[in-house]
Amino acid sequence: MLNALRPFIARLLTPVGQALAHTPVTPNAITITGTAGVVAGALWLFPTGHLFAGTVVCTVFVLADMLDGALARVKGTSGAWGAFLDSTLDRIGDAAVFAGLAIWLARTGQGVLAGVALFCLVVGGLVSYAKARAEGLGLRCDVGIAERSERLVIALVSAGLSGLGVPYVLAVGLWVLAALSAVTFGQRVLAVRMATGPAAGVPQAGEGSRPGEPGPPAGGTG
Repeated sequence: MLNALRPFIARLLTPVGQALAHTPVTPNAITITGTAGVVAGALWLFPTGHLFAGTVVCTVFVLADMLDGALARVKGTSGAWGAFLDSTLDRIGDAAVFAGLAIWLARTGQGVLAGVALFCLVVGGLVSYAKARAEGLGLRCDVGIAERSERLVIALVSAGLSGLGVPYVLAVGLWVLAALSAVTFGQRVLAVRMATGPAAGVPQAGEGSRPGEPGPPAGGTG
């Protein structure tokens, strides 16, 4: 849903990218720095109960990390390696946020919520994996009500408000996020199923070979 804002954010960040293009800073350096900042903030401040400070640090570095794309476009250095690095490090940053929250919840005796945070971590990874695997098979899988941007907003806003003393907001945010993440994963699995089902003319299990495996000889049934 928040992906609709990407064109606006890109236009907003373009002048910053143009300014950075005259410096030795590279898009990959921004990607690595942004992830390092998120990981440091999440795994240092969240487990020690500094939820608001951790949210501020993570948010600043998440926003800074958005500059890598703008700088790559200006410099004309966009490529497969940069896209791979950005996507991979995003997973690390996301995992750090939920791991940090889970550690703090466990340390404060909130075992059930700690489990919910870990559930959000695992299912969030599955949501991203489902899309990546589908695209690796040449299928579109950009459906879902809670993509990465939405999941991060819900998690960080809930943590930040909890750090300011708002009661129950973190619990509500994590439970809602767990439900939305599970639904999103289901939506993506269903989307791939529909794209590869009998109506799509794609062989099913037992009817053909797996991707990358040889099929039966031409004109035969195996």
